[in-house]
Amino acid sequence: MLGREQLADEVGVIRGIHSASRLCVSLLGSKLARQEKGEFVRDRMLTADVPLGPFEGAKITVHSAKGKNARLHVRRECGQLRTPHVATIEVPLNADVVDRFCSGCADWGPTSRPTSGLGIFMRALGGSGLLHQLQAYAEPDEDVHWTQGEVQAAAELLQSERGAADEGEDEEEDDRPWEARREAQELQEQVLSRWRHAAQSLHRAQAAIAHFPWLTGWAEPKVSAKERYLETLRAQAALFVEPAGLVVAAAAATLETPPLPNDDPAFAVLGKSSQISTGLDALWRRWQYSAERGWEGPASRSINRYDLVHGIRPNKKGRAEALEGAARLIQSWEDEAAAAAATDSTPTVWVTARLPEGTEEPSRGGVPDVLDGLDRWTLGVLLTWTIAADWGRRTLTLRVPALVAARLLEPSGSLVCEPGGSDAVAAEAGPQGQPESLRPGVFDDTPVFDRQPVTPAHLQALRNFSYAADQLYIVFSASGGVEVLPLEVIERRLAEGWLGVLVASASDLPESVISPWIKDVVPTPEADDAPSSGHGHGHGHGHAGQDGHLGADLGLAAGARDVVRRTYREHDKERNLRLLAMARGVSDLRSLDTGRSGMLPVAVWEGLLAPASLDLSPFRPPGADRWRSGSGLPLGVLGQAQIYATNSDPRFEGKGHSPLCRHTRDRGLAASDDLLTVADLLARDDWDWCSKCGGYAVRRLTDTQLSYYRAAHRLHDVAGQLDDERPHRVPVDPDVLIKQLEELAGWEPGGHEGCDWDGSWRWYEAIRDLRRRAERKRGQTAS
Repeated sequence: MLGREQLADEVGVIRGIHSASRLCVSLLGSKLARQEKGEFVRDRMLTADVPLGPFEGAKITVHSAKGKNARLHVRRECGQLRTPHVATIEVPLNADVVDRFCSGCADWGPTSRPTSGLGIFMRALGGSGLLHQLQAYAEPDEDVHWTQGEVQAAAELLQSERGAADEGEDEEEDDRPWEARREAQELQEQVLSRWRHAAQSLHRAQAAIAHFPWLTGWAEPKVSAKERYLETLRAQAALFVEPAGLVVAAAAATLETPPLPNDDPAFAVLGKSSQISTGLDALWRRWQYSAERGWEGPASRSINRYDLVHGIRPNKKGRAEALEGAARLIQSWEDEAAAAAATDSTPTVWVTARLPEGTEEPSRGGVPDVLDGLDRWTLGVLLTWTIAADWGRRTLTLRVPALVAARLLEPSGSLVCEPGGSDAVAAEAGPQGQPESLRPGVFDDTPVFDRQPVTPAHLQALRNFSYAADQLYIVFSASGGVEVLPLEVIERRLAEGWLGVLVASASDLPESVISPWIKDVVPTPEADDAPSSGHGHGHGHGHAGQDGHLGADLGLAAGARDVVRRTYREHDKERNLRLLAMARGVSDLRSLDTGRSGMLPVAVWEGLLAPASLDLSPFRPPGADRWRSGSGLPLGVLGQAQIYATNSDPRFEGKGHSPLCRHTRDRGLAASDDLLTVADLLARDDWDWCSKCGGYAVRRLTDTQLSYYRAAHRLHDVAGQLDDERPHRVPVDPDVLIKQLEELAGWEPGGHEGCDWDGSWRWYEAIRDLRRRAERKRGQTAS
């Protein structure tokens, strides 16, 4: 059962164990018993002694019952707030306020926006953050404990068994109880596991303190206690490691492929000469792979000989001879590695090792293990020869034998290593090695005028301690002005010397504007009730003029509805709509590609791009083909509407696809995609488009663009009705057409009322021409 310091980290695992309820009751009983004896058991994380640094005095909202000494609650729905008469006030954050927090609210501290400086600081402290880590793994656990003597005895038992096996003793004749071996192996794994957990806890604590240096002095005694306990665990775990085996493994990694006895009659059972050669080569590679990744003796690798006869019946003649020959080969390789290691057993070389960064999607609990990705040999080296460590910066100083150093310094190793020792670590620990502290003014804690330039360390703190880090941000710089960028793009720019400030994230958009818009977003109507963009619409009488939904699926409103429709989890809908609102201000949507799928959900891409193709019939020139003839209308405000395609050049192999096409697996836009305009689309007719998706996606039309698109189709429809040479003509009412033309003559793009716009003279000329034709037709009808 887990101890008190592991409860917060492993509570999800505990709940999955069948007997968890009984064990938890037992632990709670022991905790109460310790309290009755006067032993200290901390029941709240955030206490008045925790330094608040530059965030002291920040305004926070709290709730309380009536009364001068009532407890303060940071959440209105806190379970300890049991009164219908709740007072909500704004107070400055200080030690007195913290001391009045209820024990439940003190676990996480005051709530704040997740991307604000105060929100990041409080998230770094609360929950399983710094305050918990300072208490965890600082001393032996009272519920899972072992003595030094028990560890020593278990290590001696396991090493003696491995030595006996290496000398060829028959395990069946071993009279030592199997229970003792099992218990020794379990204790070995427990010690190694606790060392890893303690290292991870110390790393998290030191990394957090580095971002908030005002905590350094206050946390120093607790960090020192954790360091002492971690060193105790390291020394205990090192008892299970055989240093000589580590050197042998390093020597085995350096061995070249030896001459293989392909003509040895012992291996005839394997088949032809080529099969023998393939089998022996695979045996060598398997042996070297297993030899260089552990610290155990030859007995742990002798089982590889059975791989050579895999698939051969046990009773087949020659199989036993092949096994004996494989055993002789493996023993010769073991002897060669041991001989190379015999001359190099003294640790003389200093090496500085840097642990790999954690993965983006850790497998457990959302926090990557600082020792993830290291094989058993590397862990054994760290346990055996670590002299000094800075776990916060993932930097260890080792003193190792030359063979071990040579392997550590290889570029292909799991650690990034450099020659040198404690001096190099001390040099990095200077002021220049410390990340710049997080303070108000970096994020949205202050007015924009008071913002401070963001640094890579600030963004690293955002990633480490904010669950809402991976989104879009409005940034300002003197070089680029106001832009909307993903977090990864900002990080790349900072690495190149960019100087700028963060104005707001998507989660910081004003609630007073976002909430009414979100409430207005409704699911997309059924296809029968909402016609599409006009594809396939001919010149049927009054069709475009009577269809008020023409092109509705191309507009911004439809994009917001598509986001809601494609977002399956309810709590993600508001987040995706905020991302959509932020991304709409980007001039080139390809800049939102970070090279990592999933940064923008597919639902947001569908809100930005319309998968349907445009019907550009009204803008095509008149032609001899009556069915495909256009009206020659100007593109106007539609001319610069953006078109995105995976490939727009017919000379390149492969058809062009929409970024939302199923052939691209709904990946959204990539930086390598092509950007066109509607004017480009109309200028050529040799495009090689995908027949399934139309070849491209159009950026959602603004209200002005959509209005003009509809107006152009109405005018094109009127022209078709007045075409006397059109087959299957339908009788028309000239007065109705003249009224429609009068309405269209009054169309003006938003923001350009009373002004000429691009192509306006062609628009009005087309209307005047159609009106003359309609009046002639009215005269013919009257006569």
